[in-house]
Amino acid sequence: MSIQPYLKGFNDYLRLERSLAANSIEAYQGDIQKLCQYYDAIGRELLLKEVQLDDLRNFITWLNDLGMQATTQARVISGIKSFFGYLLQEEIIVEDPSVLIEAPKLSRKLPDTLNIHEINKLIGCIDASKPEGIRSKAIIELLYGCGLRVSELTSLRISNIFPQTEFIKVLGKGDKERLVPIGSTALKLLEIYINECRVHLDIKKGNEDFVFLNRSGSSLSRISVFKLLKSLAVAANIRKNISPHTLRHSFATHLIEGGADLRAVQEMLGHASITTTEIYTHLDRDYLKTVITQFHPRS
Repeated sequence: MSIQPYLKGFNDYLRLERSLAANSIEAYQGDIQKLCQYYDAIGRELLLKEVQLDDLRNFITWLNDLGMQATTQARVISGIKSFFGYLLQEEIIVEDPSVLIEAPKLSRKLPDTLNIHEINKLIGCIDASKPEGIRSKAIIELLYGCGLRVSELTSLRISNIFPQTEFIKVLGKGDKERLVPIGSTALKLLEIYINECRVHLDIKKGNEDFVFLNRSGSSLSRISVFKLLKSLAVAANIRKNISPHTLRHSFATHLIEGGADLRAVQEMLGHASITTTEIYTHLDRDYLKTVITQFHPRS
C-alpha cells in the first residue's frame, strides 16, 4: 500500500475536520515527506500496512543523525502520529504503529515579556496628534489589553466590536471564534480611530469592515504591525527583541501575576489546551523567585 493516494485524503481531513490553516496543513504534509525521504534513503518502499514501531524509531534516529533540533523532531513526530491516526480512523490500517512513539523532551522556553513601565514607554512614544498615531495606539492597546495574536488583530472587523457590552469577537486559530473583553482605554481609542481617522481613507472594495487599514485603504498586513513594534521599541529605547506576540505574552503574564484564574486566561487567549496556558505559571514563579532574592533578608 503506497502512501501517495492517501495524502490528499489526509489533506482534506486536516482542512475540513480539523479546520487547520493552509500553512499548518503544509507543515503536516512536510512532516510526512520527511518519512518518505527516510525510506528513500534506506532504499525501501514506504508501504503503510508494513510500517512497524521499530521503523518509526529508526526514522527518529535518522532525524537526529541529520542534526535536526529537538523542537523540529517533536513537530515531525506529531505530524506522523496525526497521519497514522487518520489512517486508523479511516480503517486504512488496522493498527497504529506510532502510538508508542514519544517525542523528545523539550525545555520550555519562557517567552519574552515587557513590564508595565516598558508598556507605558512604548505607548508614550507614539505621536497621537496624527491619525496614524491614533491607529498605532489602538493597535498596541488591543494587542496588550486583549492579548490578541497579530493575525487576530489584522482580521478584526468593525461588526465584531460590541461597545455596549465591552467585548470583541475574535477569529482565532482554526477559524475558531471567541469573545474577549476589551478595556475602556482600548475601546475609546478604537472609537476615535474608526470615527475620526479611518473615515477619511479611500477604503478599497472588500475592506469596508476591517478595523485597521493602511494608507491605501486596504486591510493592514501582519508585517506592518511587526514593523510598527520594532520602530516603537527603538523610539522607546527598549532593547528587548519584541514582536506583537511579546504584548500577548505580557498580557497573560501580568494577569497571572495579578492573581487571575488560569482558565479565564486560557479562554481569553484562545488556547485549546490549558497546558499551553500553564507556561505563564512558570513565569509567575520566576517573578516570585526574583522578589524573594531581592527583598528577603536570608535569600
